[in-house]
Amino acid sequence: MEYKILKVETTDGIAVITINRPEALNALNSLFFDELNSILDTGLSGVNIIIITGVEKAFVAGADIAEMERSTPEQAEAFARRGQYTFRRLEKLDIPVIAAVNGFALGGGCELAMACDFRIASARAKFGQPEVNLGIIPGFAGTQRLPRLTSLGDAIFLTLTGDAIPAEEALRIGLVQKVVEPEKLMDETLAIARKILSKGPLSVKVAKKVIRKGYAMDFDDACDMEASEFSELFVKEGKEGMKAFLEKRKPNW
Repeated sequence: MEYKILKVETTDGIAVITINRPEALNALNSLFFDELNSILDTGLSGVNIIIITGVEKAFVAGADIAEMERSTPEQAEAFARRGQYTFRRLEKLDIPVIAAVNGFALGGGCELAMACDFRIASARAKFGQPEVNLGIIPGFAGTQRLPRLTSLGDAIFLTLTGDAIPAEEALRIGLVQKVVEPEKLMDETLAIARKILSKGPLSVKVAKKVIRKGYAMDFDDACDMEASEFSELFVKEGKEGMKAFLEKRKPNW
């Protein structure tokens, strides 16, 4: 299917979704959410991992201010809830989702990156939640994901100052997992994706589910869930993986 804003290229089970709206620094508008939801509905057949990135010098510079400025309070709430819903769908996929952040990841762009499972950043990337500069707050769950990924103090500081921080600072506070030179960003992200794809496909899905679900649970209940899923994998992929290890060969997943 052809899209106006998003480009999707799938190779060997890896889908690269590129936000292609350079005239607006890839700002998120209603059409973006239409297209991403369409991909989530119908476009992931045979896909085992997703990489999200942007064209040119921006990942996503924010939500589309021109569209938001025309909104009534009711429309603004609907827009926020739609963004929250879409990013939550992305977060709850059973396959890994990686953000390859090549430039500005501000406002809605930072929120999109945070909805991915982890973030690889170009050394030129900038991160921030500058909404207070416009007299508003983050609306796509940025106030909730940022303190869960960094710390309460870092999240309040970034949100109240509206500061944009460089990739190395984002790495220091735990917002990104790796910083690479700009020309190596996609090669490195693809290499990480291929490494993940070499692991047990079911165990990758279960690990993501247990980590994300358990993070919001009582610790003892989460440990019970882990033990149960651990034992289930023994009768699925675990036997083959351990047998391959002992026989010094690659597993036949």
